[in-house]
Amino acid sequence: MDIELRRRIDELEQQLRSAAAENANLQLKLAIALERQTVTAQILNVISMSRTDVQPVFDVISESSRRLLGGQTALVTRVVGGMLHLAACTAGSWASHEEIRASFPTPLTSSGIHSRAAMNSAMAFRSDIETEPGVSQAVKEMARIRGYRSIIVVPMLREGIAVGTIGVSRVEPGTFSDSQINLLNTFADQAVIAIENARLFEEVQARTALLAKSLDDLRAAQDRLVQTEKLTSLGQLTAGIAHEIKNPLNFVNNFAALSAELTDELNDALAPLALPDDVRDELDELRGLLKDNLQKIVQHGKRADSIVTNMLLHSRGGGGEHRPTDVNALVEESLNLAYHGARAEKPLFNVTLRREFDPDAGIAEMFPQEITRVLLNLMSNGFYAVAKRSGENSLSFEAELSASTRNRGEHVEIRIRDNGVGIPPEVKEKMFDPFFTTKPPGEGTGLGLSMSHDIIVKQHGGSIDVETEPGVFTEFTILLPRGSNFSHIRRGEP
Repeated sequence: MDIELRRRIDELEQQLRSAAAENANLQLKLAIALERQTVTAQILNVISMSRTDVQPVFDVISESSRRLLGGQTALVTRVVGGMLHLAACTAGSWASHEEIRASFPTPLTSSGIHSRAAMNSAMAFRSDIETEPGVSQAVKEMARIRGYRSIIVVPMLREGIAVGTIGVSRVEPGTFSDSQINLLNTFADQAVIAIENARLFEEVQARTALLAKSLDDLRAAQDRLVQTEKLTSLGQLTAGIAHEIKNPLNFVNNFAALSAELTDELNDALAPLALPDDVRDELDELRGLLKDNLQKIVQHGKRADSIVTNMLLHSRGGGGEHRPTDVNALVEESLNLAYHGARAEKPLFNVTLRREFDPDAGIAEMFPQEITRVLLNLMSNGFYAVAKRSGENSLSFEAELSASTRNRGEHVEIRIRDNGVGIPPEVKEKMFDPFFTTKPPGEGTGLGLSMSHDIIVKQHGGSIDVETEPGVFTEFTILLPRGSNFSHIRRGEP
């Protein structure tokens, strides 16, 4: 009886010890599972906090992989342009860390285990580098230097293609368990999620910025169209006013010329009369003064008529008449018209005008209305540039704009130079593009230089170039042929 009781007690004790051992094993597994779950949650939290920066995710994965797998070293790599780059490293010592970092980047075609895993998009491992067959002496030597015997590397896969790797090396030899492999694969999936999140977030930001720019461009285009419509209306109004001014101006010019002729007739009528010498001398003096005044009225009336005519031509569409034109006179008229226009817009505006006209510039066949339009645009831009610089350096700056002409044989050269704010290189590349302007909304349509380029190059077969230095000067150089065949333009041919 005592023997049987003792046997049962032994069995119960054995069962209790087995249960205790199993319970301890379960507690250990539970603790490991809980720690892995905690780390996974931590990584997911880092992913959510680092939408654009994946480096914190890689750092956490590297440190967690080394700790949870009992490794000596853990690496995270990225595939970039056919090369494997080190993304994160957790090593046992600073010297080991620096030695590992010095070995990257490395080609995907190299013999390293990380490169092989990335190239094949498959897991790679060695349970014992010292004893496994096929391991080169160089790899064994590297493992000895870094102090590991076993290693496992899993790829980070996106659509079946490796975008990086995660690897853990250990001091002791031996295989890695399925749970450890699954954990590394989980980390790899989380790393891919972080990479994708960053990529998608950057794409969304880029598209948002592009849409914002498109919206700004659309609004700017709308502003330019409104400004263009205003300019069109202003041109029609200018044409109407100029036309109304031209009629009474014609009467002034005609009657002034007629009155000058009448003074001669008056002199002829008074000649036969017997008048005292002093009276006749006084009448001759008055007649001379009256005739001089009338001639000045005619002279300035013709000048005013020329300005009004140019205003009418400039406000109308089309290219106007193609004819031989005095280049110096055209540039002079354009300079005066642009200057008075600038003064009318800003009465306090002041600039020194310089003229260097070559007497041999002579005549060139052109559409004078269109060339005037180009010169007015360049001069107006020059006035705007010097006014802007004058506002920045009002005390020491003296605004200047010069217009010059040169005889170039079969061509004639026109230069418009200002000492304004200049043109930055990034603006110079786009300055002849339609609708490109650096002026604030409402002050420029972005069409002036584009139309000027078309008029000079396409309509007249010439060239227009610009030299500039930001903060110093801008100079436009126009080269026009003296004679061209404009018949195709008159017929409307391209």
